Amino acid sequence: MSARRIMGIETEYGISVPGHPHVNSMMTSSQVVTAYTGPAVGDRRSSLRWDFDEEHPLRDARGYDMSRADADPSQLTDEEIGLANLILTNGARLYVDHAHPEYSSPEVTNPRDAVVWDRAGMEIMAEAALEASRTGPFTIQLYKNNTDNKGASYGCHENYLMRRATPFPNIVRDLTTFFVTRQIFTGAGRVGIGQDGRAAGFQISQRADFFEVEVGLETTLKRPIINTRDEPHADPERHRRLHVIVGDANMCEAATYVKLGTTALVLSVIEDDALGEDLSLADPVREMHLVSHDPSLSHHVTLRDGRRMSALDVQRRYHAACERLVGSSYGDDSLTRDILERWSRLLDDLGDDPRLAADRIDWVAKHALMEGYRRRDGLDWSSPRLELIDLQYADIRPDRGLALKLEAAGRLQRITTDDEVRRARERAPEDTRAYFRGECLRRYGDAVAAASWDSVIFDVDGQDALQRIPTLEPSRGTREHVGHLLEGAATAEDLLQALRHA
Repeated sequence: MSARRIMGIETEYGISVPGHPHVNSMMTSSQVVTAYTGPAVGDRRSSLRWDFDEEHPLRDARGYDMSRADADPSQLTDEEIGLANLILTNGARLYVDHAHPEYSSPEVTNPRDAVVWDRAGMEIMAEAALEASRTGPFTIQLYKNNTDNKGASYGCHENYLMRRATPFPNIVRDLTTFFVTRQIFTGAGRVGIGQDGRAAGFQISQRADFFEVEVGLETTLKRPIINTRDEPHADPERHRRLHVIVGDANMCEAATYVKLGTTALVLSVIEDDALGEDLSLADPVREMHLVSHDPSLSHHVTLRDGRRMSALDVQRRYHAACERLVGSSYGDDSLTRDILERWSRLLDDLGDDPRLAADRIDWVAKHALMEGYRRRDGLDWSSPRLELIDLQYADIRPDRGLALKLEAAGRLQRITTDDEVRRARERAPEDTRAYFRGECLRRYGDAVAAASWDSVIFDVDGQDALQRIPTLEPSRGTREHVGHLLEGAATAEDLLQALRHA
């Protein structure tokens, strides 16, 4: 058992234009994306398009396709609607999703690399917003958060490749309770209760109040704890892509690392049907809200069989199941052991005193920061000043963002290094198909007509039609697999010739 599997992160950034609250956010989001001129863009930014041909956003894991007539327009993500879109040489996608600029990381093989390329995306976004502000009519600010506290929420989605043979009902049964309770160490913290944040208070998660059903296909309406989109971007006979919409956007790298690592481990337990007990909740949606509304961590969730236990105790049971599987039928590695040890320490610290985990959990760090202001200035939780602090925590400008200032002062743990993030801004991971996609853009950008997660399409001289190179297997197209072909191909035509004879 290992925390290593194909995974990735999609982050929609909050966007604002100070002094101009009514400016169209789709326009300003497009300005951010098109303003980015970093070296990761490649040579064909004006004509390179995203390949939607193999996308199926209305395919449901429960065995049917939703009709397009019944779908909300926000679900039709396979349509080209003319919004800004860049495909980067680091294998990522930078584009406008609804009314937000979004960075979708390249596929990686482990949670630490997920943090590296997620951090690269945040720096790319910060640079793009700065350039858009410099060249455009407005100052644009971006936030790595999940709500505007006026009733709108935007996502930080995780993606994990799973074995197709795993029954989907097992995923729902065993994963729902994990998601409801994992927010105690993955939550970003939020001032305000309810979707519009009008009720005074502080809660653990920014996203929790926006979930209304247990299972469903939607991502923007009637948000489900378990999303059923069945769009693997891989061989559908072998793989399922679990599309997770329930998480917060974390500023703390350690929180992102543990969030993805623990989820990857629990998915292995589910694939092996090795949890050992049914932890199904009597009312998952209600418990999602109640766990978030209780920073004291004293709330006890009610299981379907009538048992009651704290979120900490539930997480300890998931941790124990992962420990058993690691220690029995599977090998181990240092990354997996690190995730298990960090997970255990977090649960122990949260149980003793949440403040002990302020350097590793966003909501704890944010709560401690706000308690300082509350004591100093006599503020209650309804104070607008606390909402501003909440927002400033997620500001991605290093000179303004409170989380980044805490990190710079050593008060939030960092997982990455400046050098590896700098490289990740331009180069793709070398151990997934993102390497092939990114290197094709970097080396032959003027010959690449389109790309997607599972294809690269070339437009080369001497060919009557576009040349599609499928990349259905995420673990192929790596440097080890195709590096020698790329090194030996001076042009796209040379590469296509080499691939034909490979």
